[in-house]
This record gives sequence, C-alpha cells and structure tokens, in this order.
Amino acid sequence: MTYIIAAVAIGYLLGSIPFGLVLTRLAGLGDVRKIGSGNIGATNVLRTGNKTLAGLTLVLDIGKGAAAALIGASWGLEAMLAAAAAVIIGHMFPVWLGFRGGKAVATALGVLIVVAWPVALVAALIWLAVAILFRFSSLAALVACVVAAAYAGFVVDGERAFLVAAIAIAIIARHHQNIRRLIAGTEGRISFTKG
Repeated sequence: MTYIIAAVAIGYLLGSIPFGLVLTRLAGLGDVRKIGSGNIGATNVLRTGNKTLAGLTLVLDIGKGAAAALIGASWGLEAMLAAAAAVIIGHMFPVWLGFRGGKAVATALGVLIVVAWPVALVAALIWLAVAILFRFSSLAALVACVVAAAYAGFVVDGERAFLVAAIAIAIIARHHQNIRRLIAGTEGRISFTKG
C-alpha cells in the first residue's frame, strides 16, 4: 500500500507539470492558455507558430506519462496502474493551475507505451492518420481513444484494458467542448506547415 501511495503521489506531481505553459513563457510567447483552444498541450503550442516548442512539449508530455508508469512498474503491476492513472489526473487537474489543465492525450500515449505498447502504436497511427486527413487534433484524439480502448480488450489483460478504457473515457469527457465545436463546424484545424 505504501508503494501504491508513493506511485500515486509521484504520478500526480509528474502529470501536473505544465510543460506547454512553461516552455511558451520561457520563450517569451506569453500564456498559451490565452490563444487557440486555451489548452496547455502540444497542439495549442503549435498555434503559436513555434513547431520546435510544440515538438518539445509533445516529447515532454509523452515522457512524463512514460516516466510515471515506469516508476510505478518498479513496485509492481498495481503501483504501475496507479501511477499511470495519477499522471493523467495530474495533467488534467494540476494543482499549480487551479486544477484546470490539459486533455492528457500525449501523456496518455506515454502511459500506453509502458503499460501496453501495442495499443500505443495503434493509437498513435490512428491519431496521425485522422489528423492528416481531417486536420482536427480533437477528432484524431477521439477516434484514437475509441480504437485504443477497443483494441486493448483483445491484446492486454483485464486490469490494463480497464485502465486504457478509463483513460479513454476521461480524455473523451475532457473534449466535450471540442465535440460541440466539431458538430457546429467551428472547431479549429491544425496546420503542419505553419511556422
């Protein structure tokens, strides 16, 4: 139980580091929450026109998800799953930002790389395909979540599959505004060539 508590604490603290916000401020680009979608993730950082910062945000957000799961894994399966869930919660509800964080798509990918790498691979490919075809980051994330949750049910054990499904539901719920904008036809598209 001590290891699980430690895993949750470490996972949450890692998840709560808002790399997108920190990097854009250090670069003199201001508060990334005041542009685009208002999100702190890589897609919104890309809207600043700085592809390097967006890429670094993506890598760091993926990294913190993977790091949390790896640290938890050193204490066993239950601690790994607990840390994995906590890092997602930390990113979505960081204490430093008044519990208003991001959608945890990249962080979830980092978690999946450690917890269920075949699911991570499929989810990443689906995200990329949908993003390239339709240029909606939100739609790509939603489709990838559904596919990941379904695929996990066939390729990993029940505990891991439950975690993947729970993460998918949480990410979909965090996209409620994006879903409304997609339906209304007002969702912003992403550009892979800007900047």
